[in-house]
Amino acid sequence: MTDGSQAPWPDNRLVITGCLADDPHTRVSPGGIPVSRFTIGHVSEQPEGSGRRHVGCRVRVHARGAALQSVIGKLRAGSPVRVFGYLGPAGYRSDQQRLVVVARRIQLVPNSETQGVE
Repeated sequence: MTDGSQAPWPDNRLVITGCLADDPHTRVSPGGIPVSRFTIGHVSEQPEGSGRRHVGCRVRVHARGAALQSVIGKLRAGSPVRVFGYLGPAGYRSDQQRLVVVARRIQLVPNSETQGVE
């Protein structure tokens, strides 16, 4: 945008589907905000150049706020999910370079949609 205003999600959006590698761990911040963390495993085939590439990874997810807690309460290791969010720092120290997915929405996914997901 050229008028100086900023888009609501300025080019930092992410959607990833996978299965929980561990049970969510939830704590409450000093400000009273629930903070949940978990890891999802993702496996897929992605187009690359003129071929396809096998992609497998584990991604750490942070979910903050009461609105996400109803779905997080249903999650266990092995649960198939789709996470909508953005990439953010793993911590609040400015020298940290590790990234996590900061969840805005978490959706339970039927098993038929997670073929190939570990």
